[in-house]
Amino acid sequence: MKYVIGVDLGTSAVKVLLINQDGVVTQEVSKDYPLYQERTGYSEQDPRDWVDQTIKALSDLTRQFEGDPTDIEGISFSGQMHGLVLLDDRNEVLRNAILWNDTRTTQECNEIYERVGKDRLLDITKNLALEGFTLPKILWVKNNEPDLFKEAQTFVLPKDYVRYRLTDMLHMEYSDAAGTLLMDVKQKEWSREICETLDIHPDICPPLVHSFDEVGTITSEVAEMTGLNPSTRVFAGGADNACGAIGAGILEEGKTMASIGTSGVVLSYEESGDKDFQGKAHYFNHGTRDGYYTMGVTLAAGYSLSWFKDVFAKDVAFEELLAEVDTVPPGSNGLLFTPYIVGERTPHVDPDIRGSFIGMDASHRMEHFARSVMEGITFSLKESLEIFRESGKTIDTVVSIGGGAKNESWLQLQADIFNTRVVKLTSEQGPGMGAAMLAAYGCGWFETLNHCADAFLKEEKIYEPNVENATIYEELFELYQQVYSSTASLNRKLMDYR
Repeated sequence: MKYVIGVDLGTSAVKVLLINQDGVVTQEVSKDYPLYQERTGYSEQDPRDWVDQTIKALSDLTRQFEGDPTDIEGISFSGQMHGLVLLDDRNEVLRNAILWNDTRTTQECNEIYERVGKDRLLDITKNLALEGFTLPKILWVKNNEPDLFKEAQTFVLPKDYVRYRLTDMLHMEYSDAAGTLLMDVKQKEWSREICETLDIHPDICPPLVHSFDEVGTITSEVAEMTGLNPSTRVFAGGADNACGAIGAGILEEGKTMASIGTSGVVLSYEESGDKDFQGKAHYFNHGTRDGYYTMGVTLAAGYSLSWFKDVFAKDVAFEELLAEVDTVPPGSNGLLFTPYIVGERTPHVDPDIRGSFIGMDASHRMEHFARSVMEGITFSLKESLEIFRESGKTIDTVVSIGGGAKNESWLQLQADIFNTRVVKLTSEQGPGMGAAMLAAYGCGWFETLNHCADAFLKEEKIYEPNVENATIYEELFELYQQVYSSTASLNRKLMDYR
């Protein structure tokens, strides 16, 4: 039996999966690392921590592996998007990485709009200038740490740095490069125009490769530290959302995924880079050769539910908190929740909007609030689905992954609110599975990634929408959409008191 490894480099930990030719996860190892938040809005990590913990995870995995190390043929990567890793002329790290959830770069986003132009930026990159993206971080270092920036010879994203340290080969692949705001998404090349407009030398951008491209083998030093065979083939991998989509089988037109983790993502496959969402949704290159994907983001999806539990039901287990939600009718007896507790991304791109419970009265109990939070999160995800539908997409099936796929009531609620069939997979490993699938395809186990998905991914259960509930939710969704415009001004005034 042959095996591949999927490395999922997340924000809090790295997870390493060993997967065999039948798509079965035979081993799983996770190692965490610290997050540094020295000031409000700052979020950084030391890239060397990622490397150290990845090597430790790989070492633990091979120690537990009962086969021959030569049976592990390939390794690939999924990684947190947008994080800036600056390297000097010896490819040494110049400073801590500035992460995707760092918000210090509002001024730099404005600078991009002023100098490049919002419309031109959308033409080239298909995305708005948001604080989380990489280009604003590059400009922040250039503006605030000019002496250090002069030493910078190149930049990479988190998983690309880990892969470099395992192979001594430096690349970036298209799905992650699309989230930098420096790449022409349709042409799949770095934008010299954006670089030159912002006085950034184009040579700072590393060579581009496909997600499934073989970029080398592990070094003899890494082989000795981990117990892996020196001939283990290494493939470029993809951005976490691209790999999550691959791991959910979102590999052809019409396929859509809803992922509810700390944040929430609705992602749909696109065959070309020709569509224009005018910045209402993200538009990135996929991990397939010529594919793209559209993505909407709810900043506080699962986080809204965990926040609610921590504040109002701290000593109650999640299972107990949600045990009675099915006794509550759709609409939670007239209680509506908006999950804007840390601002919102899609469709509003508004850091100042805040969450609301609308319609509270003395009849409401804990189960009403719990269901309304679940409904509000799902309404927010539906807003992204509706953007896709307005563009002409037909969405009749949604693959649900993450925390929202672990609760039967929530899965049915998604089917009712989305008014579409919702699929739960048998084994839901998300980005780590997608990374492993890229390695399996790269190793030649399958003719295409689609064939790999057919072999690795199985449906466990399908949830069909309840027609009566879906009708009620369509009416409630219209009310939900009114809450943002009704509270935006009020919330901005309230910011003065925070």
